Amino acid sequence: MAHLLGAESLHLEYPTRIVFDSVTLGIEEGDRIGIVGKNGDGKSSLLRMLTGSLDPQSGRVTRRGGVRFGVLAQGDDLDPDSTVAREVVGDMDEHEWAGDARVRDVIAGLVSDVPWEARIGDLSGGQRRRVALAALLIGDWDLIALDEPTNHLDVEGIAWLAEHLNRRWAKNAGGLIVITHDRWFLDEVCNKTWEVHDQIVEPFEGGYAAYVLQRVERDRIAAATETKRQNMMRKELAWLRRGAPARTSKPKFRIEAANELIADIPPVRNPIELKQMAVSRLGKDVVDVLDAGVVFGEREILRDVTWRIGPGERTGILGANGTGKSTLLSLIAGTLKPTSGVVKRGKTVKLGMLDQQFSQLAEIGSDRVREVLGREKTTFNVDGKDLTPAQLLERLGFAKEHLSARVDELSGGQKRRLQLLLLLLSEPNVIVLDEPTNDVDSDMLAAMEDLLDSWPGTLLVVSHDRYLLERITDQQYAILDKKLRHVPGGVDEYLRLRAEGPAPTATKQAAAPEPQGLSGSERRAAEKELASIERRLEKITGEVEKIHGRMATHDQGDFDGLQKLNTQLRELQNEADSLEERWLELGEQLG
Repeated sequence: MAHLLGAESLHLEYPTRIVFDSVTLGIEEGDRIGIVGKNGDGKSSLLRMLTGSLDPQSGRVTRRGGVRFGVLAQGDDLDPDSTVAREVVGDMDEHEWAGDARVRDVIAGLVSDVPWEARIGDLSGGQRRRVALAALLIGDWDLIALDEPTNHLDVEGIAWLAEHLNRRWAKNAGGLIVITHDRWFLDEVCNKTWEVHDQIVEPFEGGYAAYVLQRVERDRIAAATETKRQNMMRKELAWLRRGAPARTSKPKFRIEAANELIADIPPVRNPIELKQMAVSRLGKDVVDVLDAGVVFGEREILRDVTWRIGPGERTGILGANGTGKSTLLSLIAGTLKPTSGVVKRGKTVKLGMLDQQFSQLAEIGSDRVREVLGREKTTFNVDGKDLTPAQLLERLGFAKEHLSARVDELSGGQKRRLQLLLLLLSEPNVIVLDEPTNDVDSDMLAAMEDLLDSWPGTLLVVSHDRYLLERITDQQYAILDKKLRHVPGGVDEYLRLRAEGPAPTATKQAAAPEPQGLSGSERRAAEKELASIERRLEKITGEVEKIHGRMATHDQGDFDGLQKLNTQLRELQNEADSLEERWLELGEQLG
């Protein structure tokens, strides 16, 4: 494999601390590297040194001649007076970008809902971030560096980005460096992991699952120095082995070594026992949402939602941005009344909510953390042990020196830790988490999940973090076409339903496998359907060619028209994919 970039003896320090001391690294063609580590340990500083936007005090970064390096930093340099169209496709002629399948795919995957002619300065932070990512991915790069690319993307957008990066280069071509706290994304995309800690960068083979295994092995060899951390990560490993077969079936994950390490680790949680405890604390009635609808002005957000939430239920809520997930949580919390229908709450319900705005901390911003904890006299039981608030905070990764800091002075991740702690200590029996992974690193996420595993109550979670949803919830619901529906197949089923659109087509409904051994009449029907599919595929090919021709000659300023053409193209492609699947099934049946 050819060399892309190298870093030799990098040293970086600030007046108060040394960040890196003599770090040497290399990136080869085919490397897909995920950078993990605690917030504040230097992940973004490392990326900035590698990309050339930060100079180390000593050492050097070298790049192979001619290597094209694309970078998505935490901020962007988009022109606020420019338009979305100009920032994404630049000076490319319309026929040039409209006729390029990869460009159209990037636009559809990231900015299809952003007005093409909108001014950059008028966009929301999330829209602006997606425009910057789209502008980068349209370029032709040998090496790409991404700093938190999944921020502001929903589950569907994250799945699209992973698929795009996986097929962007051939297996042993191109290079990727990515900082993200999204552990599913790390597992899906990366073949190497760099952990930033204690002034060094430690390399591991594989994505997140393989990294966890190797880290547990490392901690076991290092023995008793970090007993708490080691045990927590062993629990994480146990879940990866037992609860995520799609990840652990990968060849790079050494299954025998993993099984040996977790032989004495019990299951992550006992759902039956937790539900029994939840019933004793909650009673049988929690929250019943009955035929509820919400309308803001002329805009309908939710329609005919019925959901009877039971004691001990652990549910993840899925949905694209803007579909009404937070609105649904507000109905459950009682902060919003439905426009139609009713919401009933059990008499014993005590609801605690972790929101995105840190609203629980607003009134104690000038207080020191030590003072806040001093008001809490309760203890919290974790795995049969009573922990004090200070011990809990330490378990969540809080350093002792932060106890003297004022709440307003804490970083986003530290505020999230404190917010979660105060929520748990308030002893609710229903917890609602709205995007709890914001500002949180992977170690903190593992600690949060560890605490919630033994929490006996009803848990409702809205998150774009697919790993977290699969880890701490037992079932998922999705908001689709303004209604709430159960998705027994979890995130994978949700993504399939989103791809199919509001209602499955007749073709897709017909795609169920036929019984083996066709009778004469069945064979004739299958042959007739096969011929029909072939005719339709020929027709679709012609329609696609016509749309490509219209795109090439279309008025460059008519962005709405181009969006419609893109939509038609995507619908035809989805239909063709379904027809081809059915064609293959019929071919197998007919022999």
